[in-house]
Amino acid sequence: MSKRIEPRTLPGFMELLPSEQIQFNGMVDKIRKSYERFGFLPLDTPIIEMAEVLLAKAGGETEKQIYRFNKGENDLALRFDLTVPLAKYIAEYYNDITFPFKRYQIGKVYRGERPQKGRYREFYQCDIDIIGDGELSIINDAEMPSVIYTTIKELGFDDFTIRINNRKILNGLFAELELTENSVEIMRIIDKLEKIGKDNVIKCLQDLNVAENKIDNIMSFLEIDGTTDEKLEALQRLNFTNELFVQGLDELSQVVKYVRAFGVPDTHFKVDLTIARGLDYYTGTVYETFLNDYREIGSVCSGGRYENLSEFYTDRKMPGVGVSIGLTRLFYKLNELNIVKEEKKAISKVLVVSMLEDSNRALEVAAMFRNAGINTDVYLEDRKIKAKFKYADKLQIPYVAIIGEEEEQNGTVSLKNMQTGEQVQVSIDEAIEKLQ
Repeated sequence: MSKRIEPRTLPGFMELLPSEQIQFNGMVDKIRKSYERFGFLPLDTPIIEMAEVLLAKAGGETEKQIYRFNKGENDLALRFDLTVPLAKYIAEYYNDITFPFKRYQIGKVYRGERPQKGRYREFYQCDIDIIGDGELSIINDAEMPSVIYTTIKELGFDDFTIRINNRKILNGLFAELELTENSVEIMRIIDKLEKIGKDNVIKCLQDLNVAENKIDNIMSFLEIDGTTDEKLEALQRLNFTNELFVQGLDELSQVVKYVRAFGVPDTHFKVDLTIARGLDYYTGTVYETFLNDYREIGSVCSGGRYENLSEFYTDRKMPGVGVSIGLTRLFYKLNELNIVKEEKKAISKVLVVSMLEDSNRALEVAAMFRNAGINTDVYLEDRKIKAKFKYADKLQIPYVAIIGEEEEQNGTVSLKNMQTGEQVQVSIDEAIEKLQ
């Protein structure tokens, strides 16, 4: 006898029990419907891409995390996000798509990083992006918080805040302080402020050899407080003349104006000058979204504006703006905190069971139920009725349709409500009406 292999899943890959998978799928459905409500079109791209295509813009840590392999003469890689495949897609199909191109994609991505609690090597991202041909109005940047607001509400959460900033403001500040050469690294440090605290941010800036007076200026800037309008007014009063700063402040002011026009209440968004987003391809508006009662989860939806998405694949300038929900990590964290809003429910509405030796009538009734659009399971094993009820109960199937000799003769079913225990004998049409 050959040696048995221990069944085990690779670290960093999530597998769920069916009841949890139903919850997960329910969240996916709500996100998809929310995206489609705003006119975003579905897109699916290959999980495997040619390595030279996928890695055109990669480098540093990202490239180290890529799953890369050879098959025959082909150098291949697994996609590490949904943005790079989108860049390739719009360059390849430029003549066949309509701009501005509004797309959503929900799919798995792969990163070979060290797996941690709630951090995976294979995980679902739920992305939306709006891509322009040559230019893209700033109003599109304001639509993103509107989609985020609607989506997070659909997922069952009411108390959350969408934090908005503009990287041009930060880059303008660094130019004023003559720190442009270190701007990317400083942004990455600032972006960790809430995670590592003010003292550690100061230490990181010191390690970067930023002068003490400039560190004081940066920290004073980040601590500008007040309402959204008060922060915008405080930024105006700085009277910075740097062109990038002035442009960023104007864009941020417009985004705030249009976010309100889109119907997002001030209670659910605010300007936060500490939001920088660590990725260096963001060039303007940036977003992060937090569940206020569960800050330990981190940002549940983030993204921003980039000026030239497809620069490695085409000479055309294609600016865009987008956000992403890391659904696998979010689902894990919500489950860990026991706050998944999607209820556990059965796939089937009714279980048909036969008390006869011949199951033919049960199969006929099940077919009638399914033809009426009712999800129907049939218990085909020769077990006692108690075992059949137990099966329905474990799968949380709300109704059991019993067929015995009397029901077969009368063309009826005995329909049992598994929650109340009530059981009534009804015609097939009455059963269908009740189940619908």
